[in-house]
Order: sequence, then structure tokens, then C-alpha cells
Amino acid sequence: MTDRDLIGTEALSIALVSEHASPLAALGGVDAGGQNVHVARLAGALADRGHQVTVYTRRDARDLPDLMPLRAGVDIRHVPAGPPEAIPKDELLPHMLGFGRHLAREWQTRPPDVVHSHFWMSGLASLHAVREMGLPLVHTYHALGTVKLRHQRHADTSPPARIPCEKEVGLGCDRILATCHDEVRELAAMGIPAEKVDVVPCGVDTDLFMPDGTVAERGADRHRLIQVGRVVPRKGAAVSVAALTRLPGVELLVVGGPPPGRLDDDLEVRRLRDLAHGLEVADRVRFTGAVAGEDVAPLLRSADVVLCPGDYEPFGIVPLEAMACGRPVVATAVGGQVDTVADPVTGRLVPPRDPEALARAVAGLLADPAAREACGAAGRRRVLSRYDWTKVAAATEAVYLGVLAARPALSRVPGGAWTGAV
Repeated sequence: MTDRDLIGTEALSIALVSEHASPLAALGGVDAGGQNVHVARLAGALADRGHQVTVYTRRDARDLPDLMPLRAGVDIRHVPAGPPEAIPKDELLPHMLGFGRHLAREWQTRPPDVVHSHFWMSGLASLHAVREMGLPLVHTYHALGTVKLRHQRHADTSPPARIPCEKEVGLGCDRILATCHDEVRELAAMGIPAEKVDVVPCGVDTDLFMPDGTVAERGADRHRLIQVGRVVPRKGAAVSVAALTRLPGVELLVVGGPPPGRLDDDLEVRRLRDLAHGLEVADRVRFTGAVAGEDVAPLLRSADVVLCPGDYEPFGIVPLEAMACGRPVVATAVGGQVDTVADPVTGRLVPPRDPEALARAVAGLLADPAAREACGAAGRRRVLSRYDWTKVAAATEAVYLGVLAARPALSRVPGGAWTGAV
């Protein structure tokens, strides 16, 4: 029996549109990360509630089938849009009209009950299709161009049309699912009213990320700090390295980045190593390079404190993974981390780009084992109560049902198309 049987709601046909982030992609690539995991986990959790889910993503290799089952209740459809090869996501905009036309043709004969687009270009493609078909559209941005431009400035490689297109999607869709309250404020500044937005966070796999399980090896003579994620300047690893000067006898493990054999070729890794040498802490900093997904939880469990010192985070999944593993978190008070990390209950929040504040918060936790244990236990409880995928899927489903209920004049006609007021 599924949750759907228990609540008695009709099963839905759901289209998840994720133009560049396929659930099949290997994580760790330039454009493969949190969104891929989010779409895959959300699709599975919705299927567990009795729905039929189809994920539409761009065909980026010639040998991909048109239709591929992912698991029970979830199929992946590869959409022909541009050449069938890998293309950086910031170069995909010219192919979104073709993506949208393909969706519209397919939905003429197999219309979903609701469309949920992920990322702004998916929103553009979906908006084209739903306008033609009169289908309801829910949208999740995952990241906003205004925030990226503010923080990255000249390093932002987004197309110039991104921000106007994001506004078009926000005004044109039926409902927006923001992943944190900071995003609601950013959308309001873009002219998208808060009344159109529901906050539904990202989730975490609480069976994979849990306090019990294998623990990665570590020395017994040093406290261990761990930072997990892409090794790029905005993730703040330089702040973590600088904080070590105020944390004698503490080691830092930086998990992520290029494969271990290519660390020496990575510009950011070299910059961070030079910084560590200059600060005379190089003997206490280690870079693992990319690790397999199943190795992340054991590494997190080996930490005394997990660091999340990014300049900005649209949501930030690592704090949840650490909390799910029962580890205290010290994170910057930015974006979604303000929602997820409850200071002082599950960890500490500090200003971005402030090694002294980071070190002070870490030192307080390292000096108090009881506080670390209490934060870890509270973090696990917080994740189970708010961020388990079953809860995220239920909240997402509630938004779908609300959108459908707000369109009472819509009905199916023979052949599967929708008719009525839009």
C-alpha cells in the first residue's frame, strides 16, 4: 500500500522538465550536481506516493534511448534539442525553443496533469508548451541569475537574457516552488509577488546519510574539519584554510573537485595549496578530489565539525547531509543555509568571508564535546522532521493539487487535450 492509498487522492501524471540536469548524469561534472539529485529523488518520492512521473531531459549523447525506465513509476524521456552531445548549460538557450516544441507535440497525445520545470531554461521550454496546451505549470528555479550576477560579476557566464527570462517564467507559470525564504525575497525584488510562491525545501536521503554506519579512517591525535563540494572560489575553501591559523592541531579535509589524479592540474586547488603553504598550515590540509557518492556519508561521519563557508548558497545540500549524519555544522548565514542550520541548536551561522568568525565558532564546538553531540542529535531530528524526501514529496504534491484545484474549468476532452479557462 502506498501513501496515495492512505490519503485517497487520485494518482497524477506528472512531467518533470530538467533540460540540462538528467537523473542519469554522473555527479561531479561542471553542470552535474544538486539539481540532478533533486529531480531524481523527487521523481522517486512522488512515484512512491502513487503518481506516474516522466522526467524530460535533453538528449546529450547519440546512444541514449527515447524512453528509459528509471525505476517503478518513473520514466526518462530524452528530448532532441540541439546536437546529441554534451553542451555547457550556459550555451543551451538557443535550443530551448526546439525543446519546448517537442514537449508540445508529445503532450498533444499524452498530456500530463501537471508540469513541473526545474531551472530557468526548463521553465522557458515548458512555458512555450503549456501555453499551447493549456496545461498547469509549477516552476523551481534552483538558482537565480540575480544572485549569481551579484556574487560572481564578471565571472558569471550566464546568457544576458537569463534574468529577463527568469522573470517571464515566474510571471507566466501557475506557481513557484522556492527552496528557501531568501529566494522569496529575491523573487519579490524581481517583481514576482510572494503570494505566488510556496517554500518547499530540497530533501536528503536519510537512509544513506545517517549517524550509524561506516566511518572513514582518521587519525586520533587531531580534530577533523570537513568541507564537501565543488572546489570553486565561491564555496569558500580559502576561508576554511585561513581559519586553520587560529585552530592549532586541527586538520581540514576538502572533499570534491576533479578526480584525484588531476588535482595538480586544477587552478583552484593550486591556489588553495599556495595559500596553505603561505599560512604555514599545508601539513594540516588535504584534498581528496572527487569521491564516489557512497563515500560521502562515511567521510561526514568522520568529522568533528562540517564546514559550509560559501559566499552564497541558493539552497546548500551539504548542511542537510551533515545534519542527517549527526554532525554539527558551521555555515555562512547566506541563502538556504539560514533556513536549514538552526543556530545554536544544530550548529553555528557566521558571516561569509570571515576566517576569524569561522574559527571562533569552530573552536567553541571543538572545546565542548557535549555541545557537538547535542547539535548532531538535534540536526538529525531536524532533518527527519523537515527534509526527508517523503515530506518534501508530500509538500510538492500539495502544491500540485492546489494548482489543479484553482483551475476548476479545465477538463480533458476526448484525445487527451485540455480545454476550458486557462
